[in-house]
Amino acid sequence: MTQRVVLAYSGGLDTSVAIGWIAEQTGAEVIALAVDVGQGGEDLEAIRQRALACGAAAAEVADVRAEYAARFCVPALKANALYMDRYPLVSALSRPLIVNHLARVAREHGADMVAHGCTGKGNDQVRFEVGLAAVAPGVSVMAPVRDSGMTRDKAIRFAEEKGLPIDVSSRSPYSIDQNLWGRAVETGFLEDIWNAPIEEVYEYTSDPAVPRGPDELVLTFAEGIPVAIDGRELAPLDLITELNTRAGAQGVGRLDMVEDRLVGIKSREIYEAPAAIALITAHQELENVCVERDLARFKRQAEQRWTELVYDGLWFSPLKRALDVFIDDASRYVTGDVRLKLHGGRAVVTGRRSPVSLYDYKLATYDTGDTFDQSMAKGFVELWGLPSKIAALRDTAARG
Repeated sequence: MTQRVVLAYSGGLDTSVAIGWIAEQTGAEVIALAVDVGQGGEDLEAIRQRALACGAAAAEVADVRAEYAARFCVPALKANALYMDRYPLVSALSRPLIVNHLARVAREHGADMVAHGCTGKGNDQVRFEVGLAAVAPGVSVMAPVRDSGMTRDKAIRFAEEKGLPIDVSSRSPYSIDQNLWGRAVETGFLEDIWNAPIEEVYEYTSDPAVPRGPDELVLTFAEGIPVAIDGRELAPLDLITELNTRAGAQGVGRLDMVEDRLVGIKSREIYEAPAAIALITAHQELENVCVERDLARFKRQAEQRWTELVYDGLWFSPLKRALDVFIDDASRYVTGDVRLKLHGGRAVVTGRRSPVSLYDYKLATYDTGDTFDQSMAKGFVELWGLPSKIAALRDTAARG
């Protein structure tokens, strides 16, 4: 039986060349899989036809945008997932979904090997290979770009020699990865971290410095899940898509950061995540209204660990699954409306309301109608500070 390899196919130079390279090196049939996670660009059918023209024995495309929104973006929102308190897991979030479909296609075609186009410097090699080890432990992994020294010059030469239908004359100065949850840009002049990004870097967001009127909207959540904009019920995919447009038009979601990669190096990244940043901003504020203090404090610790696990390629780990259960339970009462003003590159909360709010106006007010019994405070303060007071007295006595 002929060996088969399932290749995660983007339609670009490296993975197009990888089709022929894998066939030459291994004698295997290559099954190309292109996955639509909302990255836009070329039509998936055109990408499928290119894979076949480059020598793939078969090529499949999978439109998983709705699945990505509901099963990956929404859990990240419920976890307020911001790596290093800033990055909303744009690339990291899509990889486990792609892994699931690579494993599915491998099963359907009887393939015992999967290939990806990652380099040895990035995080994605870990996310693909560790994820595949978890969901398809019997499948081995090939990484032509990383393991064969396939430089861009060699790839171009291979494409020209084989007459592959790829335009090798144009080359973006940047490395770009994008999907429904955001867009990541690196390399080129951005590798000098003193250089400021220029407007041509951005695509999802407009220049926030350009004068324009604000856009105000109301987001509705049910148990931590966004379900409506301005009272219009929307599925997660449609809601995120609309917010990307509206928040992006106001320049919301631009990030310029030096982050700690899993492989041990620091990397300068430019991110655009208009919907993600707007949603997380609103969700965090609604949690402030609906989640009890100690649960909220602990959830913030759990969120950080959840985010690190996903960034580090451990979506399928036992700890990640256990944290999912905790976060879902902690989100039971995160229901209500948040009013957001999108303007000047910022998403600002201007109002919040909830039928299960823990905010009690009569307890909070300083005006007439206050029901808080301030006479209880004196004894509480004394008891709360008693351990510190006793320790201070001991320390003073020890010093003589």
